[in-house]
Amino acid sequence: MTISETDQLTRGQVDRVIMMAWEDRTSFDAIREQFGLTPGDVIKLMRCELSANSFKMWRRRTQGRSTKHEAKFVETNAGDQVRRFRAQSQRG
Repeated sequence: MTISETDQLTRGQVDRVIMMAWEDRTSFDAIREQFGLTPGDVIKLMRCELSANSFKMWRRRTQGRSTKHEAKFVETNAGDQVRRFRAQSQRG
């Protein structure tokens, strides 16, 4: 998906992607599964939607975090934990 395709997301979908990207236990793979966005697309979206300081803080927080990458998460001791893909406030 290209950045022009991310422009086709509704405001609610963009907000949901941002929530999922900030969530520690939601992997980029879960975002790809729900919205078809690659990690690079998520980074571009976050860069456009967040302030510069918020984006930098988010990148520092997510870089190298094993829970943001499904394969790395499985390799850790926490790999058998239940994964959460949506916020408690999300229906369904």
